Amino acid sequence: MNRYAVLGTGALGGFYGSRLQKAGLEVHFLLHSDYEHVRQYGLRVISPDGDFLLPQVNAYGNVEQMPPCDVVLVALKTTQNHLLDQLLPPLLNPDSIVILMQNGLGAEPTIAKIARHVAGGLCFICAHKIGPGVIQHIDYKAIALGTYLEGYQPAGVSPQLAAVAQDFQKAGIPTELSPDLLLTRWQKLVWNIPFNGLSVVLNATTAQMMADPGLVELIRQIMQEVARAAAGCDRTIPPSYLEERLAHTKNMRPYLTSMKLDYDHHRPLELETIFHNPIQMARRNRVATPLTEMLYQQLQFLDRQNQI
Repeated sequence: MNRYAVLGTGALGGFYGSRLQKAGLEVHFLLHSDYEHVRQYGLRVISPDGDFLLPQVNAYGNVEQMPPCDVVLVALKTTQNHLLDQLLPPLLNPDSIVILMQNGLGAEPTIAKIARHVAGGLCFICAHKIGPGVIQHIDYKAIALGTYLEGYQPAGVSPQLAAVAQDFQKAGIPTELSPDLLLTRWQKLVWNIPFNGLSVVLNATTAQMMADPGLVELIRQIMQEVARAAAGCDRTIPPSYLEERLAHTKNMRPYLTSMKLDYDHHRPLELETIFHNPIQMARRNRVATPLTEMLYQQLQFLDRQNQI
């Protein structure tokens, strides 16, 4: 049975880690501001699937106190990835797999210098942390897992990652095993680039954006631009996929994106992995992304002003 570590017990790490523990897996949580609260009172999840409380969890305020684990789930914001060269080594054994449960593109190559086995975890979920040790799950919960190979070459599905997928499915999480991590990351960017970016620029929820036909057309155009960038990497995202994402967003409960929440709380925005890296990859393949670049420039300005 896999032993899990969760780095970053916010909305994502708290939700998925709690579900794994509830399913009987051994999980160790690294916490920061609410360490004392969680150590005393546990983790609570409020969810349409049913609320639950884990009164006792393995909570740590220091990674040095945590045991080596078979699977390390990195649920930190990508703006904190510079900390991983200190956080990861104490948790790793020779066969440990590090799964980056993060948005965007381009983080895996750096982590592959630290860990022997690296994978990406693409989380399709609406969830917020609403208080110390309290996660509110709003909608969706699926995850896609893909092994990272140098240069984002298609890697197939390893037995190691297949075992992780079984654990997630045991925890009630719909899990897809992707043989091509780069394709899966571009697919997630089809949604993340327009909706995360525009939610900040326009100060809007997903429901507000989807209620405006003119804005929906702009979102569609940005999605098409991202799909062209993926095609420049020899990864095909059909028009039907874009329309499915729009339909799902229209049907989801009103939601503030993670980037909008970061902006509202004056936290640095995840611009490098969600915007800069995909734009640079598109440029290397001679694919123009003018709408994405304009949105990126607006977000850079807002991010700088928000940090003053």
